[in-house]
Amino acid sequence: MFSWSKRDGKKDPELFQNVSDGLRQLYRSKLLPLEKAYCFHDFHSPALEDADFDNKPMVLLVGQYSTGKTTFIRHLMEQDFPGMRIGPEPTTDSFIAVMHGEREGVIPGNALVVDPKKPFRKLNAFGNAFLNRFMCAQLNNPVLESISIIDTPGILSGEKQRISRGYDFAAVLEWFAERVDRIILLFDAHKLDISDEFSEVIKALKNHEDKMRVVLNKADQISTQQLMRVYGAGPVSRHPKAFHGRCPAQLNDLIKRARLAKVHSLHHLSSLKKEMPSVFGKESKKKELIANLPQIYTTIEKEHQISPGDFPNVTKISSHLSCHSLNVAPLKPKLLEAVEDMMANDIARLMQLVRQEEAAIPVQSVKGGAFEGTMNGPFGHGYGEGASEGIDELEWVVAKDKPSYDEIFYTLSPINGKVSGAAAKKEMVKSKLPNTVLGKVWKLADVDKDGFLDDEEFALANHLIKVKLEGHELPAELPSHLVPSFQTWEGQY
Repeated sequence: MFSWSKRDGKKDPELFQNVSDGLRQLYRSKLLPLEKAYCFHDFHSPALEDADFDNKPMVLLVGQYSTGKTTFIRHLMEQDFPGMRIGPEPTTDSFIAVMHGEREGVIPGNALVVDPKKPFRKLNAFGNAFLNRFMCAQLNNPVLESISIIDTPGILSGEKQRISRGYDFAAVLEWFAERVDRIILLFDAHKLDISDEFSEVIKALKNHEDKMRVVLNKADQISTQQLMRVYGAGPVSRHPKAFHGRCPAQLNDLIKRARLAKVHSLHHLSSLKKEMPSVFGKESKKKELIANLPQIYTTIEKEHQISPGDFPNVTKISSHLSCHSLNVAPLKPKLLEAVEDMMANDIARLMQLVRQEEAAIPVQSVKGGAFEGTMNGPFGHGYGEGASEGIDELEWVVAKDKPSYDEIFYTLSPINGKVSGAAAKKEMVKSKLPNTVLGKVWKLADVDKDGFLDDEEFALANHLIKVKLEGHELPAELPSHLVPSFQTWEGQY
């Protein structure tokens, strides 16, 4: 249990056991009242339930048909799952939530949306046409003890097939996108075509691009030149950030939801209500306000110092407003103050818990299937590359380039077999690396810490510079296989 001291004589801040518990309490006590007061759930997203906070991290797979989505899941788990179908034509015609369960089996969609332990109850709003195409595949697989995976129907290219779905495919994907922790867009490197329906999907997922990652399947079957052409034509070219687990994702989603709820209460049903007549001409005035929504956005943006990126899509909101009454309660400052206090103070305290929980998570938190042993042995990431080069070799890896480094070393006029820091610096700065990097190189290369470099230490310094110039990171501590003359330094290192 964590506690904090009193602030400005106000009541004690709320105490949280963990991040999920804290997010649930903050949502219920501070954000949910604002959402209910201004019909947020009718315009944007249904209310969150306990299962939304307690569930495992979820990964959503999206892509056109035959790009390998189901095969990708099977590869990760190294096991078939109930309901899976693989083939060259569109085969997966349902949304399948692949989740952990002691007993293998399938739960139909209509039964799934009434289970309070599953985070899918609000999908009931999409009707039977969707629920008949939704199921949960449960199996006892170690990968699923850490994550759940949502397999989706292949995105179609024909308008006729798209209409025949019977439900709003893009809206369903947007619902999942709000709740999952990672969205993987899967493309076939041989055919990077984007259909009309795929374009709609990408637009629906636009507000969640921080969760998106693009996977080019079968990229090993095309040439480097073709791969670069495909990469340049792709919809995403940002460098992704590392994914450390569910807590930061949940926290980020709650902050985004709070900002949207705040804007919603300020402009939809408060600022718009002020303009409405009390008795006559309500409908005509409402149409006028909807038509002038962009200008109203601009006014609210200036009055309340709100970022333009926090406002919802004008077209989407206009369609909702046209069939929704503006007869709601006036703006309640206390509700807004509670949300602002949550974002200014409570979220900062939760961040401390996030860092503590992240520190307790092992480097590889997902185990089993294709994840088993991926961090160990010669097939681990970065093994034998950069500073790890030569880790398995009997001969010192720097020795092969040492003759060329020796030529430079002896031009620096060594005294008693060593060159001073000033002399070494003149040579090292020729690499044009920042002084901070060269300082780290010096610290690693000066093995005996005497402030001078002998020929082997000088060669090591040049090797580390080469490693950095090739784009690899320098180690925090010098690995044992890079220590020069193992026998010489054995007793000192």
